[in-house]
Amino acid sequence: MFDKRLMKMCPESRKYIIGNIILQWLELCLNATMIITIAYSLEKLYLREWSMADMTFPFVIIASTIILRFFTTHFAARMSYLASKTVKRVMRKKIYAKLLKFGSSYREHVTTAELVQESVEGVDQLESYFGLYMPQFFYAFIAPLCLFFLFGFGGSWTVATVLLICVPLIPGAIIVVQKIDKKILAKYWGQYTQLGSTFLENLQGMTTLKTYSADEYKNIQMNKESEHFRKVTMKVLTMQLNSVTIMDFVAYGGAALGILLAVQSFINGGIGITSCIFMILLSADFFLPMRRLGSYFHVAMNGMAASDKIFRFLNEEEKAEKTEKASQGDIVLDDVCFSYDKEREILHNVNITVPENKFIAIVGESGSGKSTVSSLIMGRNKPDSGKITIKDVMIDNISEKSLMKHITYIGFGSVFFKGTVRENLLLGDKSADDKKLWRVLEDCSIAEFFRTQNGLDTRLNENADNLSGGQKQRLALARAILHDSPVYIFDEATSNIDIESEEAVLEQIHKLVKRKTVIMISHRLANVTKADRIYCMENGYTVESGTHSELLDKGGVYSGLWKTQAELEKYGKEMK
Repeated sequence: MFDKRLMKMCPESRKYIIGNIILQWLELCLNATMIITIAYSLEKLYLREWSMADMTFPFVIIASTIILRFFTTHFAARMSYLASKTVKRVMRKKIYAKLLKFGSSYREHVTTAELVQESVEGVDQLESYFGLYMPQFFYAFIAPLCLFFLFGFGGSWTVATVLLICVPLIPGAIIVVQKIDKKILAKYWGQYTQLGSTFLENLQGMTTLKTYSADEYKNIQMNKESEHFRKVTMKVLTMQLNSVTIMDFVAYGGAALGILLAVQSFINGGIGITSCIFMILLSADFFLPMRRLGSYFHVAMNGMAASDKIFRFLNEEEKAEKTEKASQGDIVLDDVCFSYDKEREILHNVNITVPENKFIAIVGESGSGKSTVSSLIMGRNKPDSGKITIKDVMIDNISEKSLMKHITYIGFGSVFFKGTVRENLLLGDKSADDKKLWRVLEDCSIAEFFRTQNGLDTRLNENADNLSGGQKQRLALARAILHDSPVYIFDEATSNIDIESEEAVLEQIHKLVKRKTVIMISHRLANVTKADRIYCMENGYTVESGTHSELLDKGGVYSGLWKTQAELEKYGKEMK
């Protein structure tokens, strides 16, 4: 239960833990002083040797110890807070730093729900481990030894020895419980993170569940997971209650034994009244520190289970630091193969060349691998074989920061943050003034709408839910233009939006083509007819490439898709 990894990670917590231990020890000494004063006073009263003049000194000592104990208890609690505060800050900082190193590929190592739970509740569990368990771990061994010598020199070595022998029975019970408890808590945390992941998924997909009337089915599914989590939780609580019962039996049984031995020694004339009362009142203190350690043990086990998951994430292998910078030049995919689960291959020997400052389109049916290509170019995934280069430099060697500056990605589900329009636009260019922001909004045909609202200070809800799909996409395009990168990837950027918004987006794309490298991924072939080169994909293969007219003349896959879409559009117009 003493994890050196945690102490090594937070060395500054040591001084607060040591301070806590010293303050608890001082509190024990003050308590012993107060009790021996009370015992001495009671002996004087019993022997009728007490006078009014003798009351002052004991009263001052007792009052002083009570006041001093108040301050030691207060500062011990303060030390616990400082120790736990440090570890929470350090641990969250390390998790965040690790997350930044992984970048957009962090999902390969941990789910979003697990990461949130580990960095929030998992770290909170470590607060109790550092603030309560660690100081008590050491104090629980120091206190019985101090009392052993106090009992021995101030009363009976026999009583002191018997009590000291009984004390290790409590950590013995803890060790037995730990072996069982650790397995149960591992299941507890596994089920807890799974339940959290399911809840987050259902919450994010609530609209979809309502649309397809599948909310009841998901409700039943989540109830089953919740019931399983409840059972695991009850096993944890049962184990904890059973161990508490055992520790209480040992602690209070041992204290009772100490009291009986002290009384017997007094009756036999081995010790005086003062020593007898002193040992009776302090017998429980032999066991209470270890008993309290047992109580904190279960909290610490939660922290340990959480820390195992946190360290597993922190120990995930990192890629070597990338030092290369992206330069303007051709983007080349050479015999690239890729699979998400390492079993079913998605891309098969894909060869695509994107010349600098050219308009390249990637088309094909749904599931053909178009978006996977964009994900590989963005560095979000790594190819299983083959290579991807930008101006002859491997993408794997280019730093993520440089790659993100070089390539701007616009998908059909662009993310917006709660705040103003200005704040969201400035993500693309921090130095842009209001004049520049209005100009780019006008270029994307959305400036008039915001002028009727609150201008650049128009508030956006979470993910801009107070805008229509077309407005969100035009705002996303405006932010992307502000980013002003050499390469733009439009991945189904005109999907699920109205005709007016689609035309506004396409107009800006064609303006970008004149000065930028543009890769457009689209299922609608009419949007890519002006591309310098079109790559047609089917089942993960690049089956055809050429201009629009060249591919129509071939009469292959692209030509078949074009004719099918033309017939569907004609049919749609006739239906109107």
